[in-house]
This record gives sequence, structure tokens and C-alpha cells, in this order.
Amino acid sequence: MIRVRLASIVLAAAAVGTLLAGCERPPIDNVQVGFRGVAMEQNYNPRLMAAVIEANQPPAPLEPASADGPKASAVYQNVKVLGDLSVGQFARSMVAMSNWVAPKEGPEAGCVYCHNPANFADDSKYTKVVARRMVQMTQNINVNWKQHVAATGVTCYTCHRGQPVPANVWFDPAPLKHDVTGLLGDRALQNSPAASVKLASLPYDPFGPYLAGDKPIRVQGDTALPTGNRASTKQTEFTYSLMVHMSDSLGVNCTYCHNSRSWQDWEQSPPQRATAWYGIRMARQLNNEYMTPLTGTFPANRLGPTGDVPKLNCATCHQGAYKPLFGAPMAKDHPELGGGGAALPKAAMPAAAAPAVSSGLAPATVFFAVGSAALTDEGSKVLVGLASSMKSSADAKVAISGFHSAAGSLAQNQELAKQRAFAVRDALKAAGIPEDRLVLEKPMQTEANVSGEDPRSRRVDVAVR
Repeated sequence: MIRVRLASIVLAAAAVGTLLAGCERPPIDNVQVGFRGVAMEQNYNPRLMAAVIEANQPPAPLEPASADGPKASAVYQNVKVLGDLSVGQFARSMVAMSNWVAPKEGPEAGCVYCHNPANFADDSKYTKVVARRMVQMTQNINVNWKQHVAATGVTCYTCHRGQPVPANVWFDPAPLKHDVTGLLGDRALQNSPAASVKLASLPYDPFGPYLAGDKPIRVQGDTALPTGNRASTKQTEFTYSLMVHMSDSLGVNCTYCHNSRSWQDWEQSPPQRATAWYGIRMARQLNNEYMTPLTGTFPANRLGPTGDVPKLNCATCHQGAYKPLFGAPMAKDHPELGGGGAALPKAAMPAAAAPAVSSGLAPATVFFAVGSAALTDEGSKVLVGLASSMKSSADAKVAISGFHSAAGSLAQNQELAKQRAFAVRDALKAAGIPEDRLVLEKPMQTEANVSGEDPRSRRVDVAVR
């Protein structure tokens, strides 16, 4: 009897130990981000955060170089990007990129990772061709996707962290042998635990449908069953896969972007939800306009199991931090990458259309004068270019959202923000864009700054839907 009791105690202790093994040892830090009692909080484990903080430390910037002297394109051969820099600035950029990306030792260390040492103008190394396009991609992010990266921006280091290949990229998954229609049925990419979804039973490829394709990301249908409602359980599970990836990539939980009171309501959501909305569309554009066209450039050993190029997702830049490098503004030290707001050469701008996305359009922003909903000359020029791009992308729709500063009466300002949105819509209609492609979308918060008369807040954002 004693042996039986002892065995029972041992088994009970083992069971308790097994259960506790899935728990995190306290203390856990809690950060309240909403009203008390509604689970609007972020939870952080200080022991785990120590490693994340250490991995998100930016390197010290190089000393600035003089803009005086001849341009790099006039001194060196075959300079297709950054040729407008002085020789000193160009050399500084090359050294910085080597530090950020190239191997630190071995035959490919330093400049020879991308360059033929016998002829630096030679384009025979695929790494040089890819690096050139990645510089253009970085410029595009910093100039055209400020709704996501703001003034912080990105550099090559944001993704590479001193390594030739970023630690977090994705490929199209190879089909599993049992993912076929037959006696076993179609598992729809589910019940195969993968790191991409934190070993959950959810679909293990949340990237292809949403970060390369443009499948709708929603859980609740916007029409009553059975008329046209395609927000099925399967689609919901794919959406959850993407949300799990985003939460893990940023080191946050669902309430970072959503309000627990009403998950789907944009007006009650934190501002980060809009930032994430732009981030998803940015990732689509980058994967389709910059990465996929390089498929024939990469060697076979750098391609995925189905022959596709490495592509980016949220983890590529964020790497466990709610802001990459916890918001360290590295791009300000490299205006040649668009971080300083400098004008870019035309070669640096994105291509007009993406091969696998409904539109290759980049978002646009139109600024207004104090207390005015009238388009400025500069704003009109922005809309002329946008209308031209929309005519080249016949299926593209845009969402138009007006904003105002915090100065003055809230009611009057909200009406002003609406009138600004109307002005942008009407200008695009006058340029020949059908009204059904122009969606007026009220932002979750029309007041774009905390206080005062901030010129950046008097604006209309035009986003690709």
C-alpha cells in the first residue's frame, strides 16, 4: 500500500511538473494600454526581453563625409545608384553597407562580397545586382511608406544585422505528400506544427496569401449568410496564422493593435492597427516588385524548395521588437537611403506595377494649409501623378482619409478633415478616375498630433486597398 501511495505521489508530482513546464517563471511585467479590467495590456518576461534588447542594438554611425568634390558617377564606372553622392559620401556608404551585410572573415569578407576585386565595375556577381536593387528598395520604404516607418526609417542593417542573409525570410512551402484530395482529404496546410505559426495547428503558410497575394484579411463577414459571405472558418484560421506571426515578430499580444472590447472596430482600435495595415501592404509591394523579379538573379542554392526567392515578412525587420531596433533612427545618418527626406533619383523609385498584386501603387500624402481644404499646387502635382498611376493599374482602388491638427475646435476640425478628403476625391474624379475606385475612409482618429499646429497633421492619406 505504501508503495502504491508513493508511486501515486511521484506520478502526481511529475504531472504537476509537466504542467508547470509550459508556464513562464515570474515575475512578469505588465503594461496597461487601455481601460482597466478589459485585458488591454502587454505582458513581458524580463529574462526573455534581455536577449531581445541585446539583439536590437544599432551599431555606432560612421563619421559624416563631405559633400564637396566630384560625384561618384563621374569618377567610378557603372554606378547605377547613389551616383549623385560625392566620392567621400559614396565611400562612406559602401563601408557602412559592408559592415551591415558582408561576412566579417573569409574569402567573401568586406567589399569582395559584392564586387569583383579585379574590376569593381563588373556586374558578374549576383550579390552586387541584388544589393543594388535592395538599396532602391530601402529608398522606396523610407520615402514612400512613411505611414509605416515614419521618420525612423530603415537601413540595410535593420534586416541583415551584420549577416549576408537576413535571419528571418520566407519561401513558398513545399507541398506535403498528404496534402492531396483523397481518402485523407485536404488538410489545407493545417495540423503540421511549424515555427511560422508558433507550432500551432493553424495553416503554416500565412505569408503567401497575404504578404505576396492580396487575399482579404478578415474574420467577420460584411454580408449576411448566405449571400456572398466568404469569411469562412478556413479563412479565419488563415487570418489567425498571420496574426500569430505578427504578434510573435513584434513581441506583443493582440491588444497592441486591437481593442478587446470590439476587435473588428477600427474607430476603437489603437493607432498601431493602422500602422500594421500599411505594413502589410508595404510587404506585398516589396515582395512583388523587388524580390520576386530577382528570381533569375539568385543562384539555385539561394532559392526555396519550390524555386522561389527569399521574401520578407514582419520578423525580417522587427525581430521580436515592437519597433525594429526599438525605434533607433539609423536612417537619419544615411540620407542617401531616403532617411533624411532628400530627393531621390528616378532610378530609385519603385516599378509601376507588381506582378502578383492587384496594384503596384504606392500610398500618397497630400498636405494642406492652415484651416483650408483647398489643394495647394504641390498637392495637385501629387494627385496628377497618382491619377496617372491609377490609370495604369485599372483594378486598383484607394482609400482616402482626412486628418487635422489639434489646434482649434474639434467639431470644426473634423469637418475640415472630411472636406480635405472630399477635395482629394474630387480631384481624382476630375482626372478621370471612376468614383467606385475612390473610397472615403474615416480614420480611427482624425486628429493627427497631440497638440498645436503641426503642418504634418493637415493632410489626406491615400492608401491602396
